[in-house]
Amino acid sequence: MANFDLVKLALKATCPGNEVLLDDKGLPSVMVRIPKFKISDVITGGSSSTHPAFIVNGTEVPEIYISKFQNVVSNGRAYSLPGEDPAAVINFDNARIACEAKGAGWHLMTNAEWAAIALWCRKNSLMPKGNNNYGKDVSESTVVAIPSYYESNNIARVRTGTGPVTWSHNGEVTGIWDLNGNVYEWNGGYRTVDGEIQILQNNNAASLANSQAVDSTQWKAIMPDGSLVAPGTAGTLKWDFVNANPADYSAFQLNTAIENPSSTAGAYGSTPFASIAAKSGVTVPEILKALALFPADTGDHGGDTFYMSNKGERLAYRGGYWSNTSSAGVFDANGTNPRSSAYTYFGFRSAFIPGI
Repeated sequence: MANFDLVKLALKATCPGNEVLLDDKGLPSVMVRIPKFKISDVITGGSSSTHPAFIVNGTEVPEIYISKFQNVVSNGRAYSLPGEDPAAVINFDNARIACEAKGAGWHLMTNAEWAAIALWCRKNSLMPKGNNNYGKDVSESTVVAIPSYYESNNIARVRTGTGPVTWSHNGEVTGIWDLNGNVYEWNGGYRTVDGEIQILQNNNAASLANSQAVDSTQWKAIMPDGSLVAPGTAGTLKWDFVNANPADYSAFQLNTAIENPSSTAGAYGSTPFASIAAKSGVTVPEILKALALFPADTGDHGGDTFYMSNKGERLAYRGGYWSNTSSAGVFDANGTNPRSSAYTYFGFRSAFIPGI
């Protein structure tokens, strides 16, 4: 039996109930299968349309596979493995390249996929905990995962999958680990440009045929009726500060025009996800809710925080990191940095869809 086969068997024994998928070099990653569901399955009162995470290039897919663990990088490729120090200090494009290098169907986890998981967790009252308080969850005073990296003598990153089962998305050993804290995770398929919200349609960001480059024509803006149009079209949805001359942490809202631009390149807005609001008279389409870019209702979302900037191109990273405490979680989204940013708390995870 080949060494790779032995590794695969060992991983299946270590992670029962999960899939061990091989890339085009025969190297394994531990993955969690997520079967297709409708928007109404995860949003009360939502439509019966298939959730966009399960539509790629106009075709519905029966399932997606999400890395069980935040990824490491070996020989330029991303892998989902237990007990590792997750990859960090990596920018958006390098994270994407490490995923796509694995072969057909492999890609950087998209915002559509992240949103599907986040909405499923909330619908099932299973909001995962994680390393958001220097090695432990802010609500768990005694449980500490195995440290893998320290900053200023404090536990920072922890080894993948070494937290308790409460850190799993489904509260079971079969779940996805560390969606709350540890390192922020770059997501594909969503960005803002000078505040304008732009996406790749449905889960097209999962397909290597659809570029996510700065100047890609695949990026589409969103109208209040949910239709997708060319970026720069008048009346598209945007993140706009509530008041003029905003500073860090200023309040923001959904708008159809930028009335209050960032006063500096670094100024950003911050609000609990549950409190995001639209300017009076602005309609919020279902697509924003299905993509976890706007709350579907006024209920609790774990205290998770949403951040924005309306100056320049900004890519998204989600989940929070080791010092974010209660603001971290599956509805935490940060859109304040350019794609070139790379810090000790920036990581990622790959996903896989067969046949795309």
